[in-house]
Amino acid sequence: MILNKLFARKPTAAQRLYVAIVAGARQEKFYAEMDVPDTLDGRFDMIVLHMFLVLDRLRGEAADMGQQLTDTFFKDLDRTLREMGIGDLSVAKKIRPMAEAFAGRIKAYATASEEGVLVEALKRNVYGGAANPKASDLAQWMQSAKTKLSSMPTKSIVDGELGLE
Repeated sequence: MILNKLFARKPTAAQRLYVAIVAGARQEKFYAEMDVPDTLDGRFDMIVLHMFLVLDRLRGEAADMGQQLTDTFFKDLDRTLREMGIGDLSVAKKIRPMAEAFAGRIKAYATASEEGVLVEALKRNVYGGAANPKASDLAQWMQSAKTKLSSMPTKSIVDGELGLE
């Protein structure tokens, strides 16, 4: 145990930021108050949603961190699939649709400039196409989070101080 601590690598900035993103995505309010499905898909969607918010904020100012963060996300997906018992040969087959879903969601959220468009994107992605009145609550939370992140110094965000409660 002590040797593990002595020889453990210090987490990178991208890893620390990713941990903050996952912690934000796992907040109970999303699942209890906003009806996000508490499933693997629902948790994936919330992590992607938080990734979008951070990547969107870092765009232009810390693009290299955005790439490192994305790489960390996919390494975590790979690790998670392996922990779930997915064999080496099947991991790539599972990651590809996840990467496509990630890219599609990032694009959908980036192009959703109006609240109504964002609500439709959330219904389609987070709520599986179902009409859910809580989608507008989640859209409002996203707009608020985006505003909050835009007022924060880039260094604070890169340090994992998101404050997205």
